[in-house]
Amino acid sequence: MIASPTSDRLSRAYHGRRVLVTGHTGFKGAWLCAWLLEMGAETTGYALEPPTQPSLFERILLAKKIDHRIGDVRDASSVHETVEDARPDIVVHMAAEALVRRSYESPADTFATNVMGTVHVLDAVRRVGRPCVVIVVTSDKCYEPNETLRPHREGDPLGGHDPYSASKGCAEIATTAYRRSFFPPEDFSDHGVALASVRAGNVIGGGDWARDRILPDIVRAVLDDRPVRLRNPHASRPWQHVLDALSGYLWLGARMLEEGARGLADVWNFGPKPDAVVSVQTLTERVLEIWQRGRWEDLSQTNQPHEAPHLQLATEKAARELSWRPVFGIDEAIDATVEWYKRAESSTDMSGFTAEQIRGYMDHARAGGAIWATAHRIESR
Repeated sequence: MIASPTSDRLSRAYHGRRVLVTGHTGFKGAWLCAWLLEMGAETTGYALEPPTQPSLFERILLAKKIDHRIGDVRDASSVHETVEDARPDIVVHMAAEALVRRSYESPADTFATNVMGTVHVLDAVRRVGRPCVVIVVTSDKCYEPNETLRPHREGDPLGGHDPYSASKGCAEIATTAYRRSFFPPEDFSDHGVALASVRAGNVIGGGDWARDRILPDIVRAVLDDRPVRLRNPHASRPWQHVLDALSGYLWLGARMLEEGARGLADVWNFGPKPDAVVSVQTLTERVLEIWQRGRWEDLSQTNQPHEAPHLQLATEKAARELSWRPVFGIDEAIDATVEWYKRAESSTDMSGFTAEQIRGYMDHARAGGAIWATAHRIESR
């Protein structure tokens, strides 16, 4: 079912638009493409083969529904060719090495993908010379860790202890350089490119099977009838459902499609509700309680690769400037995630249920007064 272009603000903004998504075979990218399909966007995906087996990309049959292209963002000529062919109205750059622990194993590849991959996408947009919106997706880990436990704001110093976090900080710096050098918002009428970067927390949701990520680890343990082994149970994270993060990206993109770069081509945090910042142990216990299966054990070790013990994003800017707020609390996020995996136990094709969860999320957002889910026209500021 494709949403009517007049059913809500997001659908109106994206219906019939050409959207290029890098990283569409990954967890977040596949969810984004599923949502774009619901809204009637003409979607092109560019990415490596699915990074896991199984994968959300395969379980929702995405290759049959979009212009699916296999490619590597480290290949500048291939990226340029894709941008030229796709002629996008909006580019959402999500292709990345996404795991902290893997960045310790392959630091050079992590920097090549996360930094130069971003540069290749931005330079392709520059060289093709078509007006478009560009959203670069980085991470809450792009910030230099602070000792105060204060939530990170968009203007905080960039940095990172590990290769993954540092590479995301570098990607942010590269994006800012392209915005200032080639796509300054004050000259938008001349170049026509609105470039923003977005940062979210640890996303959860159905269809994630990545290695060394807590929800997939829990799911595998439950299905294999073995204990969930937690290496850092007391670390706290800002857990958010994948659709909450994507709603921020999509709403920002919709605003820039309608209004251009003024006040919008910038950096933005899209974090969860305050109640969603809980420990790994608490998250695990809630998942197992809802599933009514499984157990966990503490494998805390002192020689684990460094990961920040506390991460939290301040989202006042998005609330103030975009009227965006997260829709799900922690319990709703976990409920939706567990429901997806439980359904996947007995169903190979998860296309319909994934679309059903997207529509249910939109209904929940509309009931909560989210302006991007309403049927009114986008207002110019």
